[in-house]
Amino acid sequence: MASPVGCKHYVRSCLLKAPCCGKLYVCRLCHDAEENHQMDRFKVREVLCSECETLQKTQKNCQQCHVQFGEYYCDICHLFDKDKKQYHCQPCGICRIGPREKYFHCEKCNLCLAQDLRGNHKCVENVSRQNCPVCMEDIHTSRIGAHVLPCGHLLHKTCFDDMIRTGAYRCPLCMHSAWNMDEHWELIDKEIAQTPMPTEYQGATVKVICNDCQTHCTVAFHVLGMKCAECGSYNTAQDGGLIQQQQEPQQDTDQYTDNEPEPQDPPGSEMPH
Repeated sequence: MASPVGCKHYVRSCLLKAPCCGKLYVCRLCHDAEENHQMDRFKVREVLCSECETLQKTQKNCQQCHVQFGEYYCDICHLFDKDKKQYHCQPCGICRIGPREKYFHCEKCNLCLAQDLRGNHKCVENVSRQNCPVCMEDIHTSRIGAHVLPCGHLLHKTCFDDMIRTGAYRCPLCMHSAWNMDEHWELIDKEIAQTPMPTEYQGATVKVICNDCQTHCTVAFHVLGMKCAECGSYNTAQDGGLIQQQQEPQQDTDQYTDNEPEPQDPPGSEMPH
């Protein structure tokens, strides 16, 4: 049984009667953590008041003691919680944390995004229906916010933060840079300028594929990084071995070298005294 303040997931004063097994839980997440099956939130029809323990149909206030089950109530998702400016998004099919005016639903991505991303993000069809590539957990119905990468792929915000802390800077799915790396590329430029390659590697080139602009090009080889000739990114992958610069054979200009003996007069050819 739960306390009147709900659980670690939601603040509410009622228990949901699971339509699948008939058991009482504060929320579907608590149910799913204990059972070997998942609760369908949309099929919930009854709740138990945490104050007077009256079993009744789902509604915002108890029919017996009139306690409010939650400041926010959605009669589609059967979500009870404290007020977080939630709203139900019909295309998403679930409730989102608002306020509504700060978000819009992208039809192609099939996801609610912040208004500052309207016309300012790369659409990937039904991207939120994919699992997070870091933790492999659901994104669309997750209570954890989603982070939109420049390539259009999504990660949980917490997974993105963890990725940054480990030093990773590329999308786990397509390897595109996960944010603007221009300042970092400039630092690599300076490091390469101060770190010349050994003589045997000077002039060596290599074929690369740029993960940011998809360009195939041949660039100078350096152990610190290979810079894309098209966009200037160092987020590149080597495509083949080193190409050594062909050196022209050196031609001798002197007829004789210092190590060669000077020509001697043939026997019997001495000049008379």
